[in-house]
Amino acid sequence: MGWDYSEKTKQLFLDAVHGKPGTHLGEITDPDGVGEHGSIACGDALKFSFRVEKNEDPLKDRIVEARYLTFGCTSAIAASEALCCIIEEKNVTPIEALKITNNDIVEFLDGLPQQKIHCSVMGAEALEAAVVDWAKRRGVDLAALGIKINIQDEDEGRIVCKCFGLTEPYIRRKIKELDLHTVDELTGAIKAGGACGTCRYAPGGLQDILNDVWGKGGAEPAKAETPKSFVPLTALSEPAAKGSAPAPEAEEKDVSPYRRAKQIERIIEETIRPLLKSDGGDIEIIDIKGDLVLVSLRGACADCTSANQTIRFVVEDMLKNKVSDKIRVVQV
Repeated sequence: MGWDYSEKTKQLFLDAVHGKPGTHLGEITDPDGVGEHGSIACGDALKFSFRVEKNEDPLKDRIVEARYLTFGCTSAIAASEALCCIIEEKNVTPIEALKITNNDIVEFLDGLPQQKIHCSVMGAEALEAAVVDWAKRRGVDLAALGIKINIQDEDEGRIVCKCFGLTEPYIRRKIKELDLHTVDELTGAIKAGGACGTCRYAPGGLQDILNDVWGKGGAEPAKAETPKSFVPLTALSEPAAKGSAPAPEAEEKDVSPYRRAKQIERIIEETIRPLLKSDGGDIEIIDIKGDLVLVSLRGACADCTSANQTIRFVVEDMLKNKVSDKIRVVQV
């Protein structure tokens, strides 16, 4: 499916991928602040960096250059461009930059589809991480300035959405910050529950957290349960022990070609397709020849500039984790 992007969003994206002068796709050498958000394995990742014009008083440093590297779709690139434009146009200090929200990014882009709001959130989170990095380098005590940064606590929190590595403290903060009231709103804003869907209505999952935040007393969700694009992983093996890497599902030494093919088909159907569909894409198996999997990307993924990365870091890595580390995936 295609997304209803604004003309400004499409233009920013095209200018960035074609390297038009004045765009910001790239990395700053010796930056004064660097921050990252997201994960390549999840399909979205952003590395944001900036350079400041230093002042004797670090609080008067001003950001004069901003750059980003991103693995993501049209909206991820356009939102990152928007963030850099806003920062440079406003000539802000790093502390002032913290006031830039995902809503500012969405407004700069003349809107984003609801399912793509998470791209603007990703930029705002990477910016915050970069400011924290700048503060450490310049000896600025953010806590003494009354600025609360939750990154460390959130990294150590209970993981609710395992597909995207989102913790309970982070989810609770974004629910309040973005005024999110439904599971679908959560998924659109931060991608929580946007892959396998298991965490959406599981005990202690997204619906329970929403109920607790808004004081709904743990009421059962309405009958509009898991959307069709979210397929529960009921057939998958139990998760690996905490702190250990997930073991491939097929450890048998003599797995028949037929069983291997069925395992690959199941992982693609139950895990990978829902993940790609959440961003408007899809995938089709063309052929399976032993450990070689031939696929074709569909929908938004077909024309995406990051298609090769999607094959390598999403499809192939997931099949290696869950089936066999010998698997190779080739797009045809």
